Amino acid sequence: MKMKQKKGNTVLAGFSIAPFGVGDKLSKYIAGVLNIVDRSGLEYRLGSMQTCVEGDFERVIKVITACHKYMIRQAPRVLTHITIDDRHGRTGRITGKIKDVERVLGRKLRHI
Repeated sequence: MKMKQKKGNTVLAGFSIAPFGVGDKLSKYIAGVLNIVDRSGLEYRLGSMQTCVEGDFERVIKVITACHKYMIRQAPRVLTHITIDDRHGRTGRITGKIKDVERVLGRKLRHI
């Protein structure tokens, strides 16, 4: 059963891409991926272990796919993990989810 995504609905996706067979220094490969994400125009947050992006489902998947394809051109093996949170009728969750937890605790937390 295929559900139609509502107009204006956004997804929040966390993803990480790990190249194998290129040595221990990975920052130049990760920088190439983040260049794609940054130029996409999607809202994103870089973390030390993954990147979160928010936007229209098709655009988010397109950007993550472009990142994976970039990395597979750089390394003989690539492992990509993707987690997608699709909640109908919600936007601005890349920061909203953090604010919700801070509101419950009654204080600011350290985050990127």
